[in-house]
Amino acid sequence: MKGIGKQFKEGILTQNPVFVQFLGMCSTLAVTISIQNALGMGLAATAVLICSNIVISLLRKVIPAKVRIASYIVIVAGFVTAIDLLMQAYFPDLSESLGVFIPLIVVNCIILARAEAYASKNAVFPSAVDGLTMGLGFTCALLVMSAVRELLGAGTLAGVQVMPDGYQPAMLLILPAGGFLTLGFLVAIFQKIIRKGE
Repeated sequence: MKGIGKQFKEGILTQNPVFVQFLGMCSTLAVTISIQNALGMGLAATAVLICSNIVISLLRKVIPAKVRIASYIVIVAGFVTAIDLLMQAYFPDLSESLGVFIPLIVVNCIILARAEAYASKNAVFPSAVDGLTMGLGFTCALLVMSAVRELLGAGTLAGVQVMPDGYQPAMLLILPAGGFLTLGFLVAIFQKIIRKGE
């Protein structure tokens, strides 16, 4: 079992789901046009990661090998449905803004990768911590990307005007192509930081 500090370092830095493992790219590119969307998606995915890792870890010895992936999807789908319904009830604007990307958490490769690589092989507490750390890494990556895209592409942060009145926003950054460009630059910066740290 890894130490909690090492799990946090891996989840947020050395094994970051977005900037290192390139997982969850669909939602990463789609929801990072505003900080609110990024935070909502990140927290929803983190909650699903923690809950599904706990249940999969608890059931790891009883799930037959032949149906393990299907079982993981059913478990994850249950938690995604609960999160989706809670968001619709308590955060309807955010739910509408994220649209189809909340239900798509069911097949998000971050969730399934952590279920297969970690929760199915480890005890409950480390699996819960793994879900938390990977979720935080995902959330941090979404927040960094959305801050860059929203600030440069719209001149705002969390919907609040930050840039001076004469600022001409780089509209490209809030378009799909801008997501790819931002991701490419941030991955390069992130990799340089990691290599420098080593």
